[in-house]
Amino acid sequence: MFSVCVRNHVMIAHSFRGELFGPAQRLHGATYVVDVEFRRPELGAEGVVIDIGRASDALKASLSELEFRNLDELPAFAGKNTTTEFLAKFVFEQMARRLAAGELGAGSDQVASLKVTLHESHVAWAAYEAALPRP
Repeated sequence: MFSVCVRNHVMIAHSFRGELFGPAQRLHGATYVVDVEFRRPELGAEGVVIDIGRASDALKASLSELEFRNLDELPAFAGKNTTTEFLAKFVFEQMARRLAAGELGAGSDQVASLKVTLHESHVAWAAYEAALPRP
């Protein structure tokens, strides 16, 4: 399986509900380094997994929906604990939607799976990965 990864970052604010979260129940900020890994079994005709420039642009656009926002105030996240794991899946869904819409260019329909990793720090991260529907 071949893979290509692009990286960006996003700054958000949020709070959590539940004793498990201790002081993080209060409003706090987070800066996540976000990696999106595109995987496919064979390279495309151009010899690449995906156009890195388009992949980078798609990630930037997906993260712009969250950038400098208090996630507690976004209707899409009402009643949700926007944990690192939850946000990894959210970014995965945004990127999968952009892939399906053809925003990442020719051959992007051959991407077999995605893995999205959000790094909270240099010692802690969470990820979500899954196969994509085949055309």
